[in-house]
Amino acid sequence: MLRFLSILFLSLLFLQAQSQEEVDSNTVEYVQFSGVVVTGSNLDPVPYVNILEKTTWRGTSSDYYGFFSFVAQPGDTIVFTSIGYKPSQYIIPEDLEKARYSLIHKITEDTVLLKVKEVFPWPSREQFKEAFLTMDIPNDDLRRAQANLDPEVLAYKSSAYPRSGSVNFKSQMQQISTQLYYAGQAPPNNLLNPIAWANFIKAWKRGDFKKQE
Repeated sequence: MLRFLSILFLSLLFLQAQSQEEVDSNTVEYVQFSGVVVTGSNLDPVPYVNILEKTTWRGTSSDYYGFFSFVAQPGDTIVFTSIGYKPSQYIIPEDLEKARYSLIHKITEDTVLLKVKEVFPWPSREQFKEAFLTMDIPNDDLRRAQANLDPEVLAYKSSAYPRSGSVNFKSQMQQISTQLYYAGQAPPNNLLNPIAWANFIKAWKRGDFKKQE
């Protein structure tokens, strides 16, 4: 009888150990965590989302199509952050039996409403009123024409405005004419012209370049 009880006790221990090994073999230590990040409103993919594990801050970023994939562990808390969207989290289940886990994660748009700011040309209403009342507005055609034909105003407008169509056309025609004239040959370079150098040396010896007092 004692021998039978001993065999029964050893059998129970063997069965318990075998069942524990089966449970341990079904649990995974690492998992390939993959998925797609989409918007919560219309399920459009969200590119370049930061996807990080909350404790170790290891992770990745979603690509242009919102897809991501990296190695994680069961029970990890994954944080999803992106500019213009509210931060969100997801906890990977701990009772996974496979080394792969997929997810379609939705994030919500974060709309930031700024306060209305009114911009005025004067610091205060009183200064605006004073400037408006003391403003000298020409009341006849002659004074307005004289103001519009002021040489300083015309010079400023001439320097600020681009060239007219006729001037641009003339400049373009001159460039085309020069290119056609020297087609098939190099244009002249006075730095390599011996006659020009000889004339320059003669003028320098004569003192043509001295300052006139």
